[in-house]
Amino acid sequence: MNVQKHVPPPSVLISSRMNLTKIGAPDFDLVKTLDSGQVFHWQALGSGFAGMIDQRPVYAEQRHEELFVSRGAARLVRHYFALDHPLREICAAFPPDPAMSAARDYCGGLRLIRQPIWECLATFITSSMKQVAHIRQMSCALRQRFGTRGMIYGTHVYAFPSASRLARATEAQLRECALGYRAKNLLGTARDVSSGAADLELWRNLADDELRARLCELPGVGAKVANCVMLFAYERLRAFPIDVWIERVLQEKYFHRRKVTAARLRAFCDSYFGEHGGYAQQYLFHHARKTTARVRFTRDAKL
Repeated sequence: MNVQKHVPPPSVLISSRMNLTKIGAPDFDLVKTLDSGQVFHWQALGSGFAGMIDQRPVYAEQRHEELFVSRGAARLVRHYFALDHPLREICAAFPPDPAMSAARDYCGGLRLIRQPIWECLATFITSSMKQVAHIRQMSCALRQRFGTRGMIYGTHVYAFPSASRLARATEAQLRECALGYRAKNLLGTARDVSSGAADLELWRNLADDELRARLCELPGVGAKVANCVMLFAYERLRAFPIDVWIERVLQEKYFHRRKVTAARLRAFCDSYFGEHGGYAQQYLFHHARKTTARVRFTRDAKL
């Protein structure tokens, strides 16, 4: 009689290795956070997700209010997912209007991700006028062609290529990763960063207005991309990126569909949403993206 050998599913295999580190993760939802249009390279594996945090392969899965992560990655994961942010206090400070309250209730546990500056900047340069699925395809193509490969529990993961690596590429090679016209902007910015003409780390010390101005000097970066980078990479939590979808939400929910100038929108968001405007924006975006019927959402990359 033939006996078929039972092969446990990946989740059992990973958990049974007893090499996962448990960390507390109250007020956190891993799935919502990874699916909120901030990052685009994590992939499902077993009961969790595999990806790269900077140059390190990482596995993470959530069980209730605890994360189980690959050994040695606990500190990195806590920082990356901003588990130190006082999320309850941040959400309690949101304006109590119907739109913001609905977004807060829907997005419970969604946290802003602290991204490496170059990776965040390059990703949002490439994402203009693209749907989230397309941004993911471009990110994966760049990683697989130009990035370094790692392994986590039998799964290949790829780091985002450095500015110096992309600076050595040609525009034609970048276009082969489906970047289209964005290839020229990415290449120009990679060369500025690689040469030291744009010192992204030094810019951490700049005030918000000066940081935004410096970012906007880079190829492919306007106010919207700059605000994304300020929020997701420089942790300027007041930054409120306004793409075409957020503009529609604001006009519908706060201005009764009246046409409003970009300057007035910016002034309204800064004063109304306050010091945690970036969290409010992300909640409004994710809620609209997930609940608006038959609408094809883009990140509009904040061009």
